[in-house]
This record gives sequence, C-alpha cells and structure tokens, in this order.
Amino acid sequence: MEERRAAAAEIERLAREDTRAKKLMAELGVVQSLVAMIGINGDCARRGAIRALIELANGNHMNKALMVEAGIFQTLPSSKDAVDEQTRHEFAELLLSLSSLKSAHLLPPLESSRIIPFALSALESSGSGHETKESCLGALHNLSAALENASKLASNGVAEALLTAASVSKDLAEKALAALANLAVTSPGKRALEDSPMVPESLIEVLTWEDRPRCQETSAHILMILAYQSAAQRLKMARSGIVPVLLEVALLGSTLAQKRALKMLQWFKDERQTKMGLHSGPQVGRAPMGSPVRYREAREGRKMMQGLVKESLHRNMEMITRRASGAPGSPSGLKTLVISTSSKSLPGSFE
Repeated sequence: MEERRAAAAEIERLAREDTRAKKLMAELGVVQSLVAMIGINGDCARRGAIRALIELANGNHMNKALMVEAGIFQTLPSSKDAVDEQTRHEFAELLLSLSSLKSAHLLPPLESSRIIPFALSALESSGSGHETKESCLGALHNLSAALENASKLASNGVAEALLTAASVSKDLAEKALAALANLAVTSPGKRALEDSPMVPESLIEVLTWEDRPRCQETSAHILMILAYQSAAQRLKMARSGIVPVLLEVALLGSTLAQKRALKMLQWFKDERQTKMGLHSGPQVGRAPMGSPVRYREAREGRKMMQGLVKESLHRNMEMITRRASGAPGSPSGLKTLVISTSSKSLPGSFE
C-alpha cells in the first residue's frame, strides 16, 4: 500500500511538472490503474490516486475521457460512505474538472452514475467545507448546460438543494443560481421550482442583494421564466411582495437587472389594467377596432396609467433614497421593504 501511495505521488509530480508526460502516461495505461486504485481501502492511497488523476485531467481532454471510460464516476462516495472532508473535497475537485468535458456524450447517464447522490450529499452535509460545496455547484452548473442533463438533475431533487445553497451563502449563490437558471428552462425544472416552498420568497430575497448584481440578474431571469404566461405564479409573487422590490431593482439595479425588472413590472401593470377593465362598469356597446372612440379611450387610459406609475415610482424612490442614506434606525431587508411599502404605491391591490 505504501508503494502504491508513493507511485501515485510520483505520477502527480510528473503530471504537474511535464505536460508531455500526461499524454505518455495515458498511453501506458496509468489512468486506468489509478481509477482502480481508488476502490482499494486506505484513505492515504486513495487520496494519492485522486490527486494524481486531478493533475492528469488538468487541461487534457483525452485523459478526462479515459477516466470516464474507466468508470471514475462509479467510485464517487455516497451519503452512506464514511469519508473524511479532505477526501470529499478532492473528489469534488475531480468531479468539477471532469464535468467540463466539452463532448457531453462522453459522460455517463446521470441516473446510472453516483454524480447526483455525491453532489447532494456534499451540499447537504454540515461537514463539507466551502470549497467542496463550491466545486460541486460548479460541476452541477457544467452538467446542467446540456438540456437532457438539466431535466434529469431537476427530477432528482437538485433544484431544492440549489435553492438552499443560494439562500445559505451569498458566496455560493452565484453558481447555484446559474445552475438553477439552466434547470428552469426544462419542464421538470420549472415544475420543481413552482412546487418548492422556498419559491418565490427566496428568489425575491436575492433581488434585494445590491452587492451581488450577477445574483440579482439571474434571480430576475428565473422569476421571469416562472411568471411568463402563468397568472397563478404572478399572483403568488405579488402576494409575496415582489412589486416594490422590482421597483427598487428597476431604479438601482444593474442595466440587465433593470431591464428584467421593468419587463416584469409591465406584466403586472398589464394584468392590473385588465382587471380594472373587467370591473370598470357596465358597457353599453363596443366600439369597433380602430374607431376614433376606441383610440381616444385607449390613449386616455395610457395617460392615466402612466401618471399612476410615475406617482408610484416617485413615492418608492423617496423611500429607497431614505433607505440608502444609512440613517440610524432606517429599515432594511426584504421584510421591512415590503411592509413599509403600502398597497397604495401602485394602483389598487394585487390580491
């Protein structure tokens, strides 16, 4: 066992110092021997094999493909396997490297490998370090770039784990949200997000992170996917206080975040206009499309709505300015923002 560990350490050194040696060692069958070595009992020898594989995989597409072919993903530990944090971290680092394979067809089917159980176990374990979780999130993001993989990840509970990771740590949120955005464009992913008890509150909370513009942009993107052509989701978001938060993002967010926030606000405004039209009183008759009467009514309606929106923006801007001034005792956070913004900030109520 000691000789095996020493040999793995020597391979790691050669692979790190000599790029040409990586190709030569692959031709000699070293990759397959190291993958087989991971299954042998003995943490020191196993960690030595993993570190050597990480170096061999670094920047070498062929070596990555050979590792996958040798069954490297079947060696990943599950939640039932007792592994120390250092070993888990090295497995996560190797998984991140292999997940970047440009040819998705080289990767094994997710349901027949241990990728998902390992990633979920690492993300949910209190013993996993920040770097371990970051590597797992990066691997899930790489894998979710393929539409077929995104559907399978969403169907196996990954969406909830990503939401939790984004809520627990701002430092992990960017990668978690990026992977969630890939899942959201699939039917299973959208359904998983719609059914999650954390949605939309956790995503609305991310919109208030002024120091994380990329997270704001991605969260707005996911919320747009959920809200598009779904009155039920828009109602759910409105009841969770999304409108005043969108107003703040539209005023103070990045260019992309502002664009997405304004688009969603337009949906809420159009929906509100429709509701107001349905209850605007008895209609004696309908004017034909394009008639002067209909045109005049539409123009007046737009003017009225523009005035109301301007008034709403003015009120919210005053509130946001006070909040940004940093005065002692000034309200902060999503909860205070929602409470302090009355239903009068926009015409009517969304309930």
